[in-house]
Amino acid sequence: MDNMRGIILMVLGMAGFAAEDMFIKLAASGLPVGQILVVLGFIGALIFALYARLNGTSVISKGFFHPAVVVRNLSEMIGGLCFVTGLTLIPLATLTTILQATPLLVTMGAALVLGEAVGWRRWTAILIGFGGVLLVIRPGFEGFEPAVLWGVLAVIGLAIRDLASRKVPKSISSLQLSAWGFFSVGVSGAALLGITGGAEVPSLREAGYLTGALAVGVGAYWALTEATRIGEIGVVTPFRYSRLVFSTFIGMLVFAEFPDGYTLIGACIIIATGIYTIMRERKRRRLAAAEVRAASAAGTVL
Repeated sequence: MDNMRGIILMVLGMAGFAAEDMFIKLAASGLPVGQILVVLGFIGALIFALYARLNGTSVISKGFFHPAVVVRNLSEMIGGLCFVTGLTLIPLATLTTILQATPLLVTMGAALVLGEAVGWRRWTAILIGFGGVLLVIRPGFEGFEPAVLWGVLAVIGLAIRDLASRKVPKSISSLQLSAWGFFSVGVSGAALLGITGGAEVPSLREAGYLTGALAVGVGAYWALTEATRIGEIGVVTPFRYSRLVFSTFIGMLVFAEFPDGYTLIGACIIIATGIYTIMRERKRRRLAAAEVRAASAAGTVL
C-alpha cells in the first residue's frame, strides 16, 4: 500500500470535485438544472463507457438489471438531481457541509438495513453528527432556509447509492457502475426537462463551464478511485473531508459566500464524528481479521 500517494490523490480528487461544483453553480446561473444534468450525465456516461471498453469491459451487460444496480441507479438519479438543484439555491459551503453527513447515514443504514454490527460508540457518533447537521440547517429557527432540504435529500439519495453498492456483485466492474450511474443522472435530467421545458443554447461561457465541470469531474473521479486502490481505506478516506475546505474557499472567493458561525460549528462536529466513525470501523475490521487469523492458526495446530 502507498498511503502517502493515496492521500495526495484523495486531496486532489476532493479539490477537483469542489471545482466541479463551482463550474456547475456558475453554469446554473444561465442554464436549467435539467439541461446541466443531461450534458454531464450522458457525456460522462460516454467517457466512462469508452474507458471501460479500452479496459476490455462492455457497459452493455445484463448486470444493469441486477436489483442492487437498479436501486443504485435510481438513488443516483435522486442524489444527483437534488444536489445540483441545491447548488443553484444555497451557498456552496453549506451544501458541501451537509453532504459530509453521508458516511454517517451510510453507517446507520448498514446497521438498520444490512444488519451490520455497529457498537454504541459509533451510534453515539452518528447521533452527535446529525446534531451537527441540525446546526447547519436549523429547522424551525429564524435562520432556516427551506432550500437546504435539497441537500438533505441529496445525502439520502447518495447514502442509499453507497449502501446498494455493497450488494452489487463483484463481477460488475466499477467502470460499468460509473457509466450506468452517469447515464441515470442524464435520464433524470431529460425527465426534468420534459416536465419543465426551457432548454437553451448555451453561450460560449456556459459551454466552457460545462466543459470544465466534465474535465475536472472525470479527473477527480479517477483520483478518488486510484486513491482507494493504492492506499488503506482507513487512512485515505478521512481526507475526503478536505472537500469542505476547498468548497468554503471557492464559495468565499468566487461567490462571496461566507459561512456563519453555526455552519462552521456544525461542519466541525460532522467532520469529527465522521472521522471517528471511520477510525472505529477500521479498528473493528482489524480485530475481525485478527480473530480470523487466530482461528485459522488454531485449526492448523489441531
